[in-house]
Amino acid sequence: MKPLRLRGTARAYLMSIAFWYGIALLMGLQYRPLNRQNLWSSLIEMLIQAGAHAFPFALWTPPIFYVVAKYISFSRNRFRYVLLWLLGAVPFVLFYSGMVLLLTPPYDDALQKYVSWSIHSWLEITRSGFADETFFFLAIVVAAHAYEYFKRVRRQEAERYEYQQALAASELQALKMQLHPHFLFNTLHGIATLAETDPKSAKAMIVKLSNLLRTALDRDGSDLIPLEGELRFVREYLDLEKMRFGSRLKIDWQIAPETCRLLVPQMILQPLVENAIRHGVSSSREGGWVEVTTSASNGILNIRVRNSVGGETSNGTGVGLRNVEARLKYLYAGDASLRLTVAEDRTASASLVLPALNSQPASVPGRHVQNVLEEEDRLCAFSSSMTNP
Repeated sequence: MKPLRLRGTARAYLMSIAFWYGIALLMGLQYRPLNRQNLWSSLIEMLIQAGAHAFPFALWTPPIFYVVAKYISFSRNRFRYVLLWLLGAVPFVLFYSGMVLLLTPPYDDALQKYVSWSIHSWLEITRSGFADETFFFLAIVVAAHAYEYFKRVRRQEAERYEYQQALAASELQALKMQLHPHFLFNTLHGIATLAETDPKSAKAMIVKLSNLLRTALDRDGSDLIPLEGELRFVREYLDLEKMRFGSRLKIDWQIAPETCRLLVPQMILQPLVENAIRHGVSSSREGGWVEVTTSASNGILNIRVRNSVGGETSNGTGVGLRNVEARLKYLYAGDASLRLTVAEDRTASASLVLPALNSQPASVPGRHVQNVLEEEDRLCAFSSSMTNP
């Protein structure tokens, strides 16, 4: 901690010396032009004079900034606070005049030479430069307060940003927690319809559901997962629905292999597929079909879930679809969208447009990584070619 504090103090003094020395040089050039006949001696004299006038300001600027930062909380009583700083100008000017006399002897214009300093010369320098030194002192004080308020605003903005991030993360987690019971209740309702008519299938669905829930709970730690993993979860969910509807449900997968390793929010497709079944095969005696299509181009991942429509169409959105829209808002801001359409040929589609973010393989030995990638390719190839009758 001490080395960091010393480094910060040294940096503050270096910046103060550079600033005030530059100001002193500019003022010296303005009030005392260089003597062309004796240029070098005039230049050296100006550099010495600039250093003598800059050093007191450079020496006291960091302490003034430190005092302002430490005691700015006392500014609630504004009149007393301002009065104390105004009174502080008096010792500052006295100190400044004394330092200038110690560093450079006074110059007598009548004698055209430097003379030894005395109390009279100190008071004279103090009187002649009181207004200028007071102005510079107040400028330093104002600059210190401006800098402190600037730091406070930046700190408040950083805290507000962290708060917004934490709020968005908590709301996103709440949406994910909401999705699990919603998915569970709807699936259990499907199992309940088979409990009396087909107990064997109902028991098999319960076993399948337990495996599906285990997969969902194991993935709670991450918001984004590879599309291949999300397709695997949706495929297992559709296996449950296939057990429920049998030959009435047909599923078509059209998965582009290059999209399998792109990242998507976990459990983002399950509500879309569930909605497709609820408004398709579930409400039609003749059955229905569901088609899942993925493609990627120009940095955009497109996912579409199409389905046949049975019974009355609805323009509203349920809990699952509202959840999807809210999660897209928190995860991608305005860079992702969900669009629901119903065509005249009694087909509906839900289109997801997401940024194409590549997933990276785990940092494990190379052979294992290769095996994992090969397994993903086989699953994606299987998804793109499989059509359930």
